[in-house]
Amino acid sequence: MSDLPGGIYAITPETTDTERLLAQVEAALAGGVAAVQYRDKSTDVALRHEQASELVALCRRYHVPLIVNDDLRLADIVDADGLHLGRDDGSLREARIILGRDKLIGASCYQSLELAHAAQAAGADYVAFGSFFPSPTKPAARRAEVALLHGATQAIHVPIVAIGGITLANAPGLLDAGADSLAVLSALFDAPDIRAAAHALNQLFEVESEQ
Repeated sequence: MSDLPGGIYAITPETTDTERLLAQVEAALAGGVAAVQYRDKSTDVALRHEQASELVALCRRYHVPLIVNDDLRLADIVDADGLHLGRDDGSLREARIILGRDKLIGASCYQSLELAHAAQAAGADYVAFGSFFPSPTKPAARRAEVALLHGATQAIHVPIVAIGGITLANAPGLLDAGADSLAVLSALFDAPDIRAAAHALNQLFEVESEQ
């Protein structure tokens, strides 16, 4: 199994403009993000294949893993570095059989340590909790308490990702509580300077490691 690198875990915005998407992701990579998740819920199979393939190649140039959200077949076809599964997105065990032991497989565990235990037992390489703050991407998502991270650090032995409305201002509390990675979309890709935003967010991990 692989390890999810600690740091900023960039989640891509949905767009039909592949050239713009690649430029945005490259700016984030240049700013030091540790991982990228391709997330697109559209039904345009050809577009999703094109974008995922291009992103895999781009991320490989920066030696950063590209993880596909919720689509095992797409992750397999484009030889992505991993797959992220939600609660209703398929079996972790099936994904491991198809993708093999060298690929990253992560699981959304929402507000539940029980789901995290089950995901870990099923072979997940990392677990994600959230939403910790109001999120423009999922405004109706249930909130997770920061205390959940404290509990997870005692019970879970794979990397822990925090997600949901994370900004430069509220991120330090999540790191202090035990998050290994911070999944960020809006605070990164809606920023006027994506590279600078990525760098600033990345600096939080430098500060954390010095404490």
